Amino acid sequence: MTAGFEDYSRRMPRNCAIELVEIEPASRKGWTTDRVLTVEGERMLARIGGTDHVVALDVAGRTCSTEVLSGMLENWLMHGNDVSFLIGGADGLAPACLARAAERLSLSALTFPHQLVRVMLVEQLYRAWTLIQGHPYHRG
Repeated sequence: MTAGFEDYSRRMPRNCAIELVEIEPASRKGWTTDRVLTVEGERMLARIGGTDHVVALDVAGRTCSTEVLSGMLENWLMHGNDVSFLIGGADGLAPACLARAAERLSLSALTFPHQLVRVMLVEQLYRAWTLIQGHPYHRG
């Protein structure tokens, strides 16, 4: 799955570069789910810039088409701030991460492992970018 992420992220132009920032998962040994979420959430939030536009990937978030995502991407690019996408681990995202998010998006009502979600997200961002450029990659 790493190869898939790297392939699509390499295709993105410099003005829409994608950087994967992974946080160390919290230890589950003797910790409650709430404690794990809190620690992981703190680690995520520490890596986000103060002016970043934050998008949480959340099963309860808004679903949208690739065309709508393309419009969102175009808007984010026009505003010029970095966009941070938060992908939760096995227990999801901490409430503090959801509170920091300006938007919540859902890729599906299904639950996927976070390694797969990152590939799906970067492919959709690439597809959205190609729509903006009028590139034939998206033939939906």
